[in-house]
Amino acid sequence: MKLYHSLIAAGAIAATGIVLTGAAEARDQIRIVGSSTVYPFTTAVAEQFGKSSGMKTPVVESTGTGGGMKLFCAGVGPKHPDATNASRAIKKSEYENCQKSGVKDIVEIKVGFDGITMAQSKKGTPIKLTLPQLFLALAKDIPGPDGKLVANPNKTWSDIDKTLPATKIEVLGPPPTSGTRDALHELMLEAGAKKIPVLAELKKSDSKAFKRVWKSLREDGAFIEAGENDNLIVQKLDANKNAFGIFGYSFLEENNDKLRGVLIDGVEPTYENIANGSYPGARPLFIYVKKQHVGVIPGLDKFVAEYVSTKATGEDGYLSQKGLVPLPKAEGAQVRKNATGMKPIDAPSS
Repeated sequence: MKLYHSLIAAGAIAATGIVLTGAAEARDQIRIVGSSTVYPFTTAVAEQFGKSSGMKTPVVESTGTGGGMKLFCAGVGPKHPDATNASRAIKKSEYENCQKSGVKDIVEIKVGFDGITMAQSKKGTPIKLTLPQLFLALAKDIPGPDGKLVANPNKTWSDIDKTLPATKIEVLGPPPTSGTRDALHELMLEAGAKKIPVLAELKKSDSKAFKRVWKSLREDGAFIEAGENDNLIVQKLDANKNAFGIFGYSFLEENNDKLRGVLIDGVEPTYENIANGSYPGARPLFIYVKKQHVGVIPGLDKFVAEYVSTKATGEDGYLSQKGLVPLPKAEGAQVRKNATGMKPIDAPSS
C-alpha cells in the first residue's frame, strides 16, 4: 500500500514538473517552516488538522521569517518545505529568489494581525514609553547635544528621561532573521526616529543615512538577541524583573499571569487596540504556500482550507484564543476565497 501511494505521489510530482530520483522520496507529511511569531498559530492548526483529517499532523519548524523564506524559496519537491510562516510580507528579493529556483506559484495567506509588544515582569516597576524614547534606548547611534550622531550613551532608562526608572537598559529581542526584528525597526524605531527633529531633518537631507540610523541596534549589551525561541524570553523576564522583552502579542496574551505589556505612546498592547490599529506595533501575519505542491504532498489543500476556516481564523475561532487578532469579515472572506482557490500572488513592488 505504501509503495502504491508513493507511486501515485511520484506521478503527481512528475505531472507538476517536479523531478524525483525515486518514488521513495515522496513525502506524505506536510512540512512548514518560518516565523516564531506565527509558529504557535500554525502549530494549533496542524494539530487540529491531524485530529480531524485522519492524516499525519504537519511538521512545523520555527526558523524565523527570513530563514523560512530561504528554505521555502530554495526549490520545489519533497526535499523542500510546502509552506512558510511569516510575520511580514514576502520581499521582492525573496520572491525573485523563489522564481529563480522554480518556485513559480506562491499563494499568500494573510491569517490575521499581531502586535509587536514590549513586555516586562509584573514584579517590576511599570513603565510607559514613547516611540522616541524607545529609539533612544535601542539605537546604536543617537543625536548628541550638538545634534551630531554619537554612540548611544544611555545606560539607564532615567538617562533618557528623568521620569523613567533609574534601572539598567536591558532589552531581549529577536535576531536579524526574524520578521519581528524587521517590524521592530519599521513600526517602532523608524517611527520613533521620525519624531526626533534632528533625525527628521536628516531624513529630508540624506534618506540613506537616516535609514542606517534607525536600522542599527546597540551592540553594547543593552539590546540582547534572544534567538527565535520567544518562550525563552518569557522565562528570562520572569527571572529578571528589570529586563524587558520584545515579541509577538500572542506570547504576552499566553503569559499575562506573569507579564504586563508596556504602553507605547500611551496605548496598551491589547487585542482591541491591535484590531483597531491604534497600537503602534500592530502588523499582519502571513503563511505562504507552494501551489506546485498541491496534489503532490497529500492534504496540503485541506490544511490550507482548515487554516482559513472561520472556526480557525474567524472572530470566535480557536486561534483568537491564542492571541491572533482576526481580519475584518470582508477581508477574511476574500482571503478565504483566494486561499482555497490557490490564487498565486504577483511580484511585490519592494
